[in-house]
Amino acid sequence: MAKSAQNLLAGLDIGSSSVRLAIGNLVLHKQGLSEVQILGCTETPSEGINKGIITNIEDVVSSISSCLEQAEHITGNPIESVFVGIPGVQIIIQNSRGYAIVSKADNEITESDKWRAIESSKSVATPLNYEVLHVTPRSFIVDGQGGIKEPVGMTGVRLEVDTKIILGQSSQIKNLTRAIYRTGIEIDGMVLSLIAVADSVLNQRQKELGVVLINIGSTTTSFIVYEEGEMLHFGVLPIGGIHITNDLAVGLRSHVEVVEKLKVEQGNCSNEAMNSKEEIDLFNFGSLDHIKVKEKEVAAIISARTEEIMFLVDKELKKIGKSGMLPAGAVLVGGSAKLPGILEIARKYLRLPSSLGLPFGLISATDKINDSSYTTAISLVKWGADYIMEQQFRNHQSLTQKIKGLWGKFKL
Repeated sequence: MAKSAQNLLAGLDIGSSSVRLAIGNLVLHKQGLSEVQILGCTETPSEGINKGIITNIEDVVSSISSCLEQAEHITGNPIESVFVGIPGVQIIIQNSRGYAIVSKADNEITESDKWRAIESSKSVATPLNYEVLHVTPRSFIVDGQGGIKEPVGMTGVRLEVDTKIILGQSSQIKNLTRAIYRTGIEIDGMVLSLIAVADSVLNQRQKELGVVLINIGSTTTSFIVYEEGEMLHFGVLPIGGIHITNDLAVGLRSHVEVVEKLKVEQGNCSNEAMNSKEEIDLFNFGSLDHIKVKEKEVAAIISARTEEIMFLVDKELKKIGKSGMLPAGAVLVGGSAKLPGILEIARKYLRLPSSLGLPFGLISATDKINDSSYTTAISLVKWGADYIMEQQFRNHQSLTQKIKGLWGKFKL
């Protein structure tokens, strides 16, 4: 874990347009409770990565190093290690099953039994050049009795678990880790970015009812579907915010840098903007000339591309029979999720209630926590804190069982 005088945690989100880093402080209380305080966030332009795939390690190293330098100015302490988000590209998801024999003499299932069963499910044949990245338990089976969500405390002899195994392409993971190590920092853990985001912005009730989380990134849009508390589907679409920028550049006949600033500062795809009679002067966004464009023209261009994104997401939902059938609706994150009017487009094309997703259960010293561009980096900090507490709990459980075992032998 990244440490200084404080229990610092860092979440690193390496995107195709930006590298973002969130820094948090894990606060431990005497009662055994913990909470995460977000201290700050930094961002630098990303180089050497395209659509989640590293194309130039040297450029990626430079981008990460620049982001780390900014972060260290905020905290006043060196960032020694990070939790890293893996992009959704080059990901394979497989179903698997694992089992464990209950260890206690009275056949009471413990956390240790549960995790041994989950670990055994990793023994699955993986495609060439892929490795296990994440294991998500779906349901448990105790002595043939299925549909069990939480087996700990129950009685049984054989515990089985159905899991989803998330596999990442080994070469891409190695390239990513190599780039990070070359900046001089360590890696505390790696996770599929969207899983960390889902754990941070979705509550258990949403996952039980049925929900789709949509992350509109720079070059891709990834989504994950939950139902009955389980991950049901995951996918990546080769379209994102950069395509909106490119459309604006072509449609308005202006430089990419100008229309990107226009999109970020005044981009709008609401009905109000579509019917506006106002004009926008591109000079205010960096153009060398006073070029005026109609606000409704800008809105129409942005709307067309966002409609396409939602149409494609709905097309994926139709494949699994969930189009318009997720009661908890759609939750949007990512930089382009901030566009005014995009929620209305999501409601129209997905036929679902739609909202902007923001991390909950955190203390924050920065307003960046309400900026959806930083949601992934912040979620990685929260995921890292949960990971650390889970590891400590499992170690404590293991130690307790060993002590009990020794005490039992001593009494004999």
